[in-house]
Amino acid sequence: MAIAITPFDGLCGFRPLPEISHFLKNLKPLRDIVGETAADEFISAVKGQETTTDDTKAEKNKKALQKVFSTLMKKVTNDESALKSSTAELVGLAKSKGSNFAAGGAGPTSGKELADLVIRLDSQFPHDAGLLVFFFLNYVKLDVGEAMFLKADDIHAYLSGDIMECMASSDNVVRAGFTPKFKDVSTLTDMLTYSYAPISEQKMDPADYPYVKLDQKAYSAGSSAICYDPPIEEFSVVKTDLKVKGGKATFESIDGPSIIICTSGSGTIGVGSTVEEMKTGYVYFVGATAELVLESAGEEEFVTFKAFCELQGKESAKKNGKI
Repeated sequence: MAIAITPFDGLCGFRPLPEISHFLKNLKPLRDIVGETAADEFISAVKGQETTTDDTKAEKNKKALQKVFSTLMKKVTNDESALKSSTAELVGLAKSKGSNFAAGGAGPTSGKELADLVIRLDSQFPHDAGLLVFFFLNYVKLDVGEAMFLKADDIHAYLSGDIMECMASSDNVVRAGFTPKFKDVSTLTDMLTYSYAPISEQKMDPADYPYVKLDQKAYSAGSSAICYDPPIEEFSVVKTDLKVKGGKATFESIDGPSIIICTSGSGTIGVGSTVEEMKTGYVYFVGATAELVLESAGEEEFVTFKAFCELQGKESAKKNGKI
């Protein structure tokens, strides 16, 4: 899960299939490197059932998406000259077409915004495979406080901005573009879910977190405690913002551990009789069943993020009134 702490943009999951078909039809550098046959096969395979709710048809769509995406990734990995030629042509079109780039774009992103993104990304990673992969993926922008959730084995990329990222235990990070690190294209194309959906389905709205008590001073100053609760049992995250010096937030004990980090301001963290200093960049581990108290000590807003899990499982915890 990624929570924006500054304005952020990135890529998250595969686009709706009509958008991918649009780019394969109208964006010549992409169509050329994928190949006429592979592009037309994909467009034909998903035509008329791009938004199907039938599980069997949706699975066929995923197979078609995997095939065309794997074709692209193998080509850009094995043919460096083709990659350089296609990305150079792509950037040239972006610069010359402006608002008419990619036949006006597809989905919520305008042609000009697409063109500007291609130019920007090429300046950071020249002739990178990500410039072509970009047209298969959702482009997402998050304002401060907005969040998105990424399922296991879903493709994504962070482009700019600062985030608070919370991640379940994982034994791998597989990369294929927009990075100087090792790229493992074969593993990536084999492991992805190939789920496709509008970005709106992956954005998250936080809710008030009722198991934090704000004292009157904090409450009257507009301080807040909000919870980002993804559809998994592994973790949730609470953001606490104390806007006034001396404001307090008291967290009830939970049946699981927490990790808490400060991203702004300064104050103290108290667990039982132990009170420690906390300021920007400080991180603390808090054991299970411990009540936790945060108190602001400065004029700047005291902002923390607390990742936690319930050892009894989220659904059981909800039934018992813990979350």
